[in-house]
Amino acid sequence: MFSSFFHSFYYFYRMSLVASKSPFFASFKSLGALFLFIAFGLFLDSSYMLGITENAQFYANISMFIGFAVVFWQVNKRLREQMIAAVIIAIIGEYLFSIVLGMYTYRLENVPHYVPPGHALVYVAVLYFSKATAIVKYKIKWEIFLSIFIFIYALAFLIFKNDVFGFVMTIATLFILRKKPRERLFYLTMYITVAYLEIIGTSYLCWKWPATAWGVFDFLPSHNPPSGISFFYFLLDLGTLWLYKQRHKIAWSRMKNIRKIRLNVSNAVN
Repeated sequence: MFSSFFHSFYYFYRMSLVASKSPFFASFKSLGALFLFIAFGLFLDSSYMLGITENAQFYANISMFIGFAVVFWQVNKRLREQMIAAVIIAIIGEYLFSIVLGMYTYRLENVPHYVPPGHALVYVAVLYFSKATAIVKYKIKWEIFLSIFIFIYALAFLIFKNDVFGFVMTIATLFILRKKPRERLFYLTMYITVAYLEIIGTSYLCWKWPATAWGVFDFLPSHNPPSGISFFYFLLDLGTLWLYKQRHKIAWSRMKNIRKIRLNVSNAVN
């Protein structure tokens, strides 16, 4: 009975988030909740916690597994599949970029267990935000605001932190998104979310970035963290969507045809 009540409550919460007419409500209930969880979860693995316990990362892992389980239990089947795909791709990507390539280094020089499911939670929160009615209603304004903010953010890192690597990735991101109108808001929001996550994580000394790109390319000085690192998160998002498409080719093809018909009808009316 309690489970049924909780499921009904969350269903109402999720639908109210997507259908909300308040940008503040949509922002706080998606990204706001995520940002609070990130700050709390990473604090458990922070240098501050080491003065209290030697098992800081263990508590961060437990916190993430609980958060992941709660979200996974409540989202629909499609998002569950995407969350699983995101975790799988994140595991591969984390070991490749961190352990093999040395692109960044975690505090214990491992890949913490909380990191891969953390990628999935970021994906879900950003997706809900970018699909909320109150946000979509002002989609163009959001895109302009976020694009300007991101450019200024990366430029400030370039000027004051000599973050050439981050600035180059930021420009590459904005350039690619010029011709991606359907995905633009999602990826711009992802950029902001990742920037926040990286600032919190590096401030807590949960991980660190080298002074140059990969610690190899001296002509690309980098800050800790680099501003445009969300560029690599796009690979995770694209990979997650690709895996889902491969498992549901017929349904995905049908949806594309429906979109095409709607677009043709809209163009005919205009």
